[in-house]
This record gives sequence, structure tokens and C-alpha cells, in this order.
Amino acid sequence: SHPLLCPPGIKCGGVLSAPSGNFSSPNFPGLYPYETECTWLIVVAEGSSVLLSFSHFELEYHDTCAYDYLQVYNGAARDRGNLLGTFCGHSPPPPFSSAWHVMAVVFRSDRHVAKHGFAAAYRKDACGGQLTGLSGEITSPRYPESYPNDAECHWSIGGASGGGPLTLVFADFQMEGGQGCGFDYVALFDGPTVSAPHLGRYCGSARPPRTISSTPHLLIIFKSDFNIGGRGFKAHFYSAGECQEVFTTIKGNFSSPQYPNFYPNNLKCQWSIQLPPGYRVKVFFLDMELEGRSSLTGGCDYDHLSAFDGGTENGSLLGQWCGRESLAPITSRSNQLLLVLHTDRNTAKRGFSISYVGVVPMNVSCTRTEFHIQIPVQSLAQLERNSIYLGTPSCAAQVVGRSFKIHTRFDTCGTESQRRNNTSVIVSTLYIDFSVGGQEDIHQYEVQCEPKRKEASVTLIAGPDPSRLSQAENLVDAQQWEGEAIDAHEIKSQDTSDIVFISICILAGLLMVIAVVGLVLL
Repeated sequence: SHPLLCPPGIKCGGVLSAPSGNFSSPNFPGLYPYETECTWLIVVAEGSSVLLSFSHFELEYHDTCAYDYLQVYNGAARDRGNLLGTFCGHSPPPPFSSAWHVMAVVFRSDRHVAKHGFAAAYRKDACGGQLTGLSGEITSPRYPESYPNDAECHWSIGGASGGGPLTLVFADFQMEGGQGCGFDYVALFDGPTVSAPHLGRYCGSARPPRTISSTPHLLIIFKSDFNIGGRGFKAHFYSAGECQEVFTTIKGNFSSPQYPNFYPNNLKCQWSIQLPPGYRVKVFFLDMELEGRSSLTGGCDYDHLSAFDGGTENGSLLGQWCGRESLAPITSRSNQLLLVLHTDRNTAKRGFSISYVGVVPMNVSCTRTEFHIQIPVQSLAQLERNSIYLGTPSCAAQVVGRSFKIHTRFDTCGTESQRRNNTSVIVSTLYIDFSVGGQEDIHQYEVQCEPKRKEASVTLIAGPDPSRLSQAENLVDAQQWEGEAIDAHEIKSQDTSDIVFISICILAGLLMVIAVVGLVLL
């Protein structure tokens, strides 16, 4: 059949700026034309939101909606980070509530099989709706002004691909109080409907506690009666899956949501690495592509990844990055490190992939003839002594007091002499075997001694992914062990054997002098 084009006079797309309105596919309720693409941009007053709903929906069906489809964007169209969903077939999209004052709808048909299309309506500042992002913000109507009387809003959160349990945090809360919260209230349900388990009912001026759902769905209901209002509430939600994680293992890896596909917009994600006392955290950036720097300020003003020393954003900033960069590894000063990803309303990119490894606290020193290695037992409490060895398994650590200790001569335990920077050094490899079951996990540290100066250093040479770590990273900088500060790159030790030897020589010389004098006098 001959493809139908949009007949003259049929409106297809455009900017919708009225507080409310309706729009539909071309020819609706008749069959839509072939090979058509329409974009509607809904723009309401700044500070408002848009509620979009569909009263009729019938498009050609395909498993991945590759033929005819309708796309809904939380913001300007064609920005993949704002895509709320792609739809086709006979099941209408759920009602959508935008995160800000712009929403876009794109309709496209191919050259075969036309259906009746869709009819949609939108309105400004309507409360409630379906929220499918990995994170977002919810406010009561007119917040921070007083909310209206006789209002009822239902927000259904969930349905994001790969989403885990949801966390809801109230930043502000002021409503009419009353025993049993029978007048104005916010009610929370652990699922998509009111038949789900009840998580709480709140009113008054006390902020509700942080709430975590047990499913990827959360229902929030706000209700006000006929009199006495308040400022209302502001709350943030985020998926605890890809966007909020805590790591306590000695090594691990993680990536931005949906990596290597584009991350969503309007995110604030946190990854917290928490290791045993004494450890530090070394982070390796395997891949990173975020929105670039601001052309006005040259700073990471849009999307950025930040690293903080410690477990909170109050810790010292170790770095902040954006754009497409190849980054050197970073090391925490404490046993905790926090990474935070902020994304704004538009321009999403591929994101990042990160590995980390815990730096085992150790004291490495050397004499002219021996290596001395000491590791607190509490740092490797789960390991047997034979899991820690220098060069070969036969040179395993001994347990002395509260430490694993290795004292070994340079002519044993796989040590070898090398020249580095025109200096003779003695080198060996310290193995720490964290393997569990059939999963091999052996961390390797190169220990090095410069015998003439009796200076030792230790370097991680195999940790999270050896193929990615083209150059070894020195890991002992600023390390504290049992309260003693250890020098940044060269952990020095004083060899007392030399002092003893010199003392004996001096004493022998004195005895010889006395003997000679005695013979002369005789």
C-alpha cells in the first residue's frame, strides 16, 4: 500500500505551554499515518511539575517496540538519561509525574501496520503519579507554601530496570498534627498498592524516619482534610540497588547505574567502602565518561563524581571528576572511602567502572642481609599464617604475639638482586591469599630493600585486576601502624648489627693498644 503522510491541518507535535491540555496521535481516533514522527514538548511554569496520563493507547506491537513506538522523557526529548520509557502494543503507559517543569513525548510510526494511536492529557502541579527513575524528589502540593485543603495524592515509585529496594528520606515535614494522624497525614506502603504492608503513617512537625522498602516498589499517600494546613513535606527517594551500596570486602568493583549504557539524569548515588581498622582503600578508575566541564567556569558544575576520605561527605575531598578522563588511582587516609555521583537534568553519558582493593597495614624493614615484615593479626584475622608468605609457601609467616612476622635472609624465599636507577636492590614478592572455596584471590605486594641504605618499600603489584594495572602503585604512603608514622615511600629501619660490629672492632683495638703498651713497659 502507498504510505500515508500527515494530511494538511492535522497537528503533529509542538510546544504545549498551557497549565493543562490534551493531545493525540495524528488522525486519532482513526488510524495514524505511516512514516510519521511527532514530538510534543510540555513546558509549564518553573518550579511546577507535569502529570501525564493516557486515556487510550493502541500501537503496533513488537517485543522491543522497534516498529511503532511512543517515548516519554522527563525533560527535553532525545536525551537518553531522561527517558522514562518506550511503549507500544495495547497496554497504556502508567501516569507519569515529571521531576521538573519540562516533559517530552515522541511518537513514531514505520511504513507498515497502522493502529488507532493514543490520546493523552497533562496538567500542571497535579500531585501524585508514577515515578520510575532510580532517584527523585517528591513534594506536597504548593510546597513550601501551605498545602491545599481536601487534597489527596498517590505517588507510586518503582519499576526502574535493575532497581532494588527503595529508600525514602524526608528533608522537611510540617503538617497538621493530631492523635492517630486522623486529619492530615502521609502514609507509606511497602509495595505498589494500599493492599501492601503498611510502613507508617505520619503527621505533625517531626520528620518521619528513613524508610527502606523490601521490594522495588513504594506507595506514598498524602491526604489533607477541610481545614488547618501546614508547609507540607519534601522527600527524596533512591533505589538501593545500583545507586546506593556499601562494600565491606577486601576488594570489589562497581559501576554507575546502567553502565555501559547511559546513566539516568537527576541522580545522587553513593558507594561506601568500609574496611577493617588499619586498612586504607585504593581505588582504580577502569573507565570514565561523564558530562564535560562547564565552558563558563571550567569546573565540574554539571555531572560529577566525588571521592571523600571517611564515610560521609563531611570528610576531606580526595578528588572530583567529570568529562572523559584517564585517572590515576587514589588512596584513602583512613579505612573508609565514600564515592558520590551527581547527575543533573540533561546530557547523560556512559558513566564509570571502578575497582578497589584494601591496602593491608604492614611494617616492612630490612637490614643488610634480611627482610623484616610485620602485619597485625587483627587485620587478617580470617587467615591462617600459611596464607601469608614471602616468595614461596615454605616461607610462611609466624605468629608472634599479636603480629604475623616474616624474618628471612636475602638468599632464601625467592629473593633476587636487581639494579634499579643504578642502585643494587633486593626484591621479593609477598603473597596474601584471601581465596575462599574455589575462588582464587591472591594479593601480591613487591617488597624491596636497598641494602646499602637499609631502606625498604612495599608496592601492590596485583590486586583488583592485574591486566588493568599497567604500572605498580606504591601503597605505603602516609601509613600509620600501631601509632607509629611510617615514612611515605621508604620505610626505613636502623640495622643494630652494624653498630654492634663497630663497637666490637673499637673494643678490640683498645685491647690491642693496651697490650702493646704493656709489652713496652715490661
